[in-house]
Amino acid sequence: MPGRSSSSSGSTGFISFSGIESALSSLKNFQSCISSGMDTASSVALDLVETQTEVSSEYSMDKAMVELAMMDRELNHYVKAVQSAISHVKEERPEKIPDLKLLVEKKFLALQNKNCDADFQNNAKFVQFKQQLKELKKQCSIGRSEEKYVVSTMIFSFHREGSRASRKNDVLFTAMRLSTLDGLQADREADGTEGVDEDMIVTQSQTNFICPITQVEMKKPVKNKVCGHTYEEEAIVRMIESKHRRKKKACCPKIGCSHTDVRMSDLIQDEALRRAIENHNKKKNRHSE
Repeated sequence: MPGRSSSSSGSTGFISFSGIESALSSLKNFQSCISSGMDTASSVALDLVETQTEVSSEYSMDKAMVELAMMDRELNHYVKAVQSAISHVKEERPEKIPDLKLLVEKKFLALQNKNCDADFQNNAKFVQFKQQLKELKKQCSIGRSEEKYVVSTMIFSFHREGSRASRKNDVLFTAMRLSTLDGLQADREADGTEGVDEDMIVTQSQTNFICPITQVEMKKPVKNKVCGHTYEEEAIVRMIESKHRRKKKACCPKIGCSHTDVRMSDLIQDEALRRAIENHNKKKNRHSE
């Protein structure tokens, strides 16, 4: 590279770093590949949760996300080390050009030695992945509770209206209902919703599906990273743009929220909620049939 060809002698005034900067540009393009890989791993993990696949498969995707986040961190450190080395040479303008390769390695190792698990909290993709996974698990748990409640209600109604079934079947219906209610109670205890009325559980997820702006069910929900509220993407974008055209700040439309400056950069796709809404509608259509 041009930088290395002048590493033995000469003034920095004659060095061209264009070759190095071109290589850096290629490295940054590779970062987009890592980002795409994280999107794919995240999507697969959500699919596994949605289909209730064994935990080991979900763990594999979690492990893949950690490895991709580590690659992203390492690549970021290397890019920073190269940029720092170039800046150092340009600013110091030493008589003898230092060994750029050695200088980059030194700066890179210094950054790597500061690595810790907390670094992943600075990776937006990784943080979003963990949040979406947690949210989808919660939504799926609510969905299973709804299904158990519906089955329990159907069995109870059938039993209450009176059946001409034999006593043997009568006992069987009772056992099925008790078993279903036991399962519902276990889910509620696991979700921290013990003591909450069954009808509230059934409607809880449906309430979360409503956009605070349009007051209708969302199709492309986006979450506000600052306050955690969700909106229909088109509606919130239109609201922000309208406010900005009038040189005003856009407040979160959720009643009671104190966030007074919603920005486009605050919004992220809420894949978990989108899936939950789709699943809810599929189950609703099946029950109506």
